[in-house]
Amino acid sequence: MRNYLTAALLGAAAVLPTLGARAQAHLETGGQQPMPAAEWVDQATGHKVQRLTPLDGGNGSFYFHNNPFLKTVAGQDEMVFYHTDEQGQQLRLLNLQTRQVRPLTGYYKRIVGEIVGRRSHEVYYQVENQVYAINADTRKNRKVYAFPSDFPGSISTLNADETLLAGSLGGAEAREIFKKYPAKSDFFNRIYDAKVQHILFTINTKTGKREEIYQENTWLGHVQFSPTDPDLLMYCHEGPWGKVDRIWHISIKTHATKLMHQRTVDGEIAGHEFFSPDGKTIWFDLQQPRSVTFYLAGAPVAGGPERRYQLQRNEWSIHYNISPDQTLFAGDGGDPGQVAKATDGQWIYLFRPAGDQFQAEKLVSMAHHGYKLEPNVHFSPDGKWVIFRANFEGKEQVYAVEIAKAAS
Repeated sequence: MRNYLTAALLGAAAVLPTLGARAQAHLETGGQQPMPAAEWVDQATGHKVQRLTPLDGGNGSFYFHNNPFLKTVAGQDEMVFYHTDEQGQQLRLLNLQTRQVRPLTGYYKRIVGEIVGRRSHEVYYQVENQVYAINADTRKNRKVYAFPSDFPGSISTLNADETLLAGSLGGAEAREIFKKYPAKSDFFNRIYDAKVQHILFTINTKTGKREEIYQENTWLGHVQFSPTDPDLLMYCHEGPWGKVDRIWHISIKTHATKLMHQRTVDGEIAGHEFFSPDGKTIWFDLQQPRSVTFYLAGAPVAGGPERRYQLQRNEWSIHYNISPDQTLFAGDGGDPGQVAKATDGQWIYLFRPAGDQFQAEKLVSMAHHGYKLEPNVHFSPDGKWVIFRANFEGKEQVYAVEIAKAAS
């Protein structure tokens, strides 16, 4: 591990306007590279946009269902993010109140994992076969586990009481397909068609004991623990969504599995599932059939009828998310090459439930963003901002858009 960056190195770049500061100008988002300031009002929507990360390299936020937030000992909100520059990659922390950036890990060639323990303030990450936990308050780093050469797994989620990590591993044939065909368009159907054995496993965060809890000769992935029930693990059957009953959960104690959504329409697809903050609902993109009618649907974990909110084609999003108080939703839109084939879908959206529909509001124009980088929306912990990543300034950076309209 290389030495940490000093606070002095980061200080000049980290001093940005606070979340309460007024925007200086109404501008076309991404109309200039870089934008002339770190804060502006999107001229197409009237909402304030702020760049949260300094322009000192590439900076990326977490995948949409992975929590990046924790509370400091002083009660402030921090966000963990990825930073990449000529030295390599590291995890950093951004204080959402003071806007100060500080390094969390040292530099590595590549980091994966991105798991934040809200209770312990330990951030779990993986470098090659080594799994570490670093404390966000003390920066004490500890080794949790080393995957053996015959089990090259990777971690993806932490349970609610922070006693177990979990992940999935495909067999040797699946790993060879990934190696030979690195592009998703090339490996996706091959992995599905191969019907290779996949394993779900857990790792004890204190003892490092690994347990294999489930296996099946199909592609398993998108592994997520419930945010409230430490015994409940969600996973999916990966592959072409129209061919799989995708969304499942399993009990860590009993290993009993349950299908969460049964397809009923020819050509129906469901996926990009995520838990509600209270753990009572699994939300997912539902299309009945594919590319025709669009919903965000919620399946109760305890069973019962689903809730469905219909969207228009242009409002469909690659990923959705839900606010901390569960009253609002957000989406990251999509370009015409996505499944919805939307002609005007390149927006960060806010969705307000209204009966069985969503009332959509455009927050940020993403016309200058390249959607090969998925924006992956998150609500800020106070529910007042939608945080996303984008490349409309050239390199990947992390931004926030205020839900309230900017003062004119």
